[in-house]
Amino acid sequence: MKANWSGVFPAVTTQFREDFSLDIDATARVMEGLIRDGVSGLVICGTVGENCSLEKGEKIAVMEAAKAVARGRVPVVSGIAEFTSAFAIDMAKQAARIGLDGVMLMPALVYSSKPQETAAHFRSVARATDLPVMVYNNPPIYKNDVTPQILASLSDCETIVYFKESSGDTRRFTDLRNMVGDRFVLFAGLDDVVVESIMVGAVGWVSGLSNAFPREGETLFRLARAGRYAEAMSLYRWFMPLLHLDARPDLVQCIKLCEHIMGRGTHRTRPPRLALDTRETAEIEAMMKQALATRPELPEVGLARAA
Repeated sequence: MKANWSGVFPAVTTQFREDFSLDIDATARVMEGLIRDGVSGLVICGTVGENCSLEKGEKIAVMEAAKAVARGRVPVVSGIAEFTSAFAIDMAKQAARIGLDGVMLMPALVYSSKPQETAAHFRSVARATDLPVMVYNNPPIYKNDVTPQILASLSDCETIVYFKESSGDTRRFTDLRNMVGDRFVLFAGLDDVVVESIMVGAVGWVSGLSNAFPREGETLFRLARAGRYAEAMSLYRWFMPLLHLDARPDLVQCIKLCEHIMGRGTHRTRPPRLALDTRETAEIEAMMKQALATRPELPEVGLARAA
């Protein structure tokens, strides 16, 4: 299966009103702002999109909004995070019906599966869709670890094209290449190891903090991909305190607060995710103040001028 995703795909936030109802118009505005600022694609209904806090109809509404907003300008990939393989297959079919460009598939949630069960879940969904599938590995959050060995066992599944690695262990990219060559297209999934991930083969980045700083994220990615490491490292060092937020258990609250400070969305999350406490909020506000006070001029990497 041919697909050519690359670059920065922010894990788009889902916006809620004060009563925690879905605000689809505000969510669409967030998507439009990211595309306007030059990102390469969108991942909706991922971890940062609070997939597991959405009802099925709400997930479908977000998918439909993303399709309408993107208008073919960038690929749109929907996260699939379900309790059973059957539910996951259903959502993959919904994504295909709506006309999205692919799906990002998480392991079956809640259940801590054996390696063969993890593989069987991905295999069953991949066989039920013609869309390109990105396997999403995030063992710190979701407990089930998609090891290089498990992924290699799925090499015969033609629709599994991409692998998003969020364990933080960049050695896995090299181990996977040693096992199956370039069979899978590699995406960085953890913000604070993105440059290291690119150096060992990642061609894309599903990014959390690019929700707040999309042009900085895309510029950092393009610098590293081009081997312009001196420029990349200067920008990386500026970005790193914020990128570390992507590795926290409360990453969604942190990212939404940064996004809110930048005027791009609200900080509101649905329970069980609660607002950050006063101390945590103050810490992130201080980090953002420092980042904005020292925000660098971005090197030229071919990004369209900001609107």
